Amino acid sequence: MKGYLVGNLEITNAEAYREYRVRAEKIVKQYGGRYLVRGGEIDQVEGEQKVGRLVILEFPSLAAAELFYRSDEYQEVLPIRTRNSKTHMFVLVEGYDQL
Repeated sequence: MKGYLVGNLEITNAEAYREYRVRAEKIVKQYGGRYLVRGGEIDQVEGEQKVGRLVILEFPSLAAAELFYRSDEYQEVLPIRTRNSKTHMFVLVEGYDQL
């Protein structure tokens, strides 16, 4: 079953955040992930939580998503994200296997 990382961020320093985007993309690919959503226009039709920059990554499994997030490589760039954005949500979730 696929694994997903879903993030809802508010970018506070776009210029400095660019370094994170470039470096993180390489690490995502290294761990078998791919971007399904990476920013883009949002039409928030329900809910109270404000949606900022929405990111959805797909990995071969939840275990692969966890390996990515906990990897030394990602942990090295994580502070760049946290210094230059406010995280409203950043979760790892197992996909749904349709029968």
